[in-house]
Amino acid sequence: MRARRARRALTAVAAAVFLAFLPNTAQAAESYPDPQPVTGQQVIHDPTVIRLKSGGYVAYSTGGVIGARTSKDRVQWDDAGNAFATPPNWWYDYNPTGDPWAPDISYRAGRYWLYYAVSSWGTNHSATGVATSPTGLPGSWTDHGPAFTSDTTDSWNAIDPAVIRADGKLWMAFGSYWTGIRMVRLDPHTGKAVPGTTVEHLATRPDTPYAVEGAYIVHHGRYYYLFASYDACCAGVDSTYKIRVGRSTSVTGPYADSTGTPMLEGGGDLLLASHGRFVGPGGESVFRDRGRDVLAYHYYDADDAGTPKLGLNTLYWTEDSWPTL
Repeated sequence: MRARRARRALTAVAAAVFLAFLPNTAQAAESYPDPQPVTGQQVIHDPTVIRLKSGGYVAYSTGGVIGARTSKDRVQWDDAGNAFATPPNWWYDYNPTGDPWAPDISYRAGRYWLYYAVSSWGTNHSATGVATSPTGLPGSWTDHGPAFTSDTTDSWNAIDPAVIRADGKLWMAFGSYWTGIRMVRLDPHTGKAVPGTTVEHLATRPDTPYAVEGAYIVHHGRYYYLFASYDACCAGVDSTYKIRVGRSTSVTGPYADSTGTPMLEGGGDLLLASHGRFVGPGGESVFRDRGRDVLAYHYYDADDAGTPKLGLNTLYWTEDSWPTL
């Protein structure tokens, strides 16, 4: 009897150790971490966050004229108005209300760069715009017009931009439904797509409506990691958003998950999904803070009528170089 109990105990310990070293997919099926506590203005959608050179943090998001939040400590967030006082006139060519979506902030060449999308729901007549700022703060942005566009004759949708430098070149991942995630090369001086650039294909789903969007790419070690939001957003507590990830040794792919399934065939390790009151996490981005990677995203709060709120979790890396929360 004692021998059988001992064997069962050893088996349980071995299983726990095995799970601890699996990629995050295996553990995610059991539980997901709650977001870190935040206070103040928590309402947000599609957040992009950066730690400013001047100190503190700024987050931009869908809504308003690119809504802004600022924080001194990454815990208390305050409403800071909008990136722009008024929508640039060219936005109205793509959206009758001048409503921008899913911004992406980065810093290079002594300036902050803000990419964002303008489109209308259900169409790929879309554009990704670009603006620059010396401080990264709301009200300091100069808009430079479209960086890349798509139209109804294209099989991609030029929204949800995410910019990354790789191998001395500048790239922008983008895409939503319409065959999924794509990538183009940018001119580092103008911040706009290189004329005649090849439109790379990074991820899609095998079934219509190809519900993958909100790409973000992180370089860690010898790999590039493609994070993306799968399934449906923007439906409050009925949202089915979840965050998946794959990796590649090349920024342009091919990306695959930990089982080897290509992300062009619907692959992607499950990093974060609904749990408890935290429904439909997605619209993600990643930023560096004091030497660590932090995942920023929105979720719909089931305890607050499905209001979209800011989620922040530190990213960790397993021994076999997969992200986990």
